[in-house]
Amino acid sequence: MAQLQDHICDVRSRISQAARKAGRSPEDITLVAVTKTVEADVINEAIRLGIKNIGENRVQEIRRKYEAIDHRQGGKWHLIGHLQTNKVKYIIDKVDLIHSVDSYRLAEEINKQAERSHKTMDILVQVNVSGEESKFGISAEQCHPLLTAIAPLPHIKVRGLMTMAPYADNPEQARPYFKRLKDLAIDIKTKKVDNINMDYLSMGMTGDFEVAIEEGANIVRIGTALFGKRSQI
Repeated sequence: MAQLQDHICDVRSRISQAARKAGRSPEDITLVAVTKTVEADVINEAIRLGIKNIGENRVQEIRRKYEAIDHRQGGKWHLIGHLQTNKVKYIIDKVDLIHSVDSYRLAEEINKQAERSHKTMDILVQVNVSGEESKFGISAEQCHPLLTAIAPLPHIKVRGLMTMAPYADNPEQARPYFKRLKDLAIDIKTKKVDNINMDYLSMGMTGDFEVAIEEGANIVRIGTALFGKRSQI
């Protein structure tokens, strides 16, 4: 597990350097450890080493691992992958932030399940700023109408936006997409819609998180740099 500790230290150092380069405080950046294919014992060790935010792509993985995780040390769970409406009920009582809301129908179901669980669910709206057909998320043009529709739902709180930049060997190629999401968040903020906040910008992964931080990300989702390359399942 010494290697995991080294990886965590390295990633935190890189986050700090990127934040300072952008004139920001490293403490303002939330590191979400993406634990796709990572088993509970390794997650528990990461938590012991100071990881406070766990990100899973799939509902079934959250359900499988949740009870095996040591919750005594705190920590928050993030659903960062695509979420189907019929699976919301399985994770509504387990996650603290859903990053991937991309339709009113999904938001409505989250609101319904959150009401049943006597809670208000924090969500991010996923925006496909690159327009890639292979990615989930709404277009930037659809963002305002969706937010306006979601705003009255009483058991949901919109906390910001999420995006994924196209894969590229050079992280600088992701910069325009991160900037576009930041600009969109600023525009939304000026409209001052009730129940719509732009507290969080979730953008940046192992290959491009430093550029994302420079462009305004305050949540970065990192897996490979922490846990190494994993099989795709």
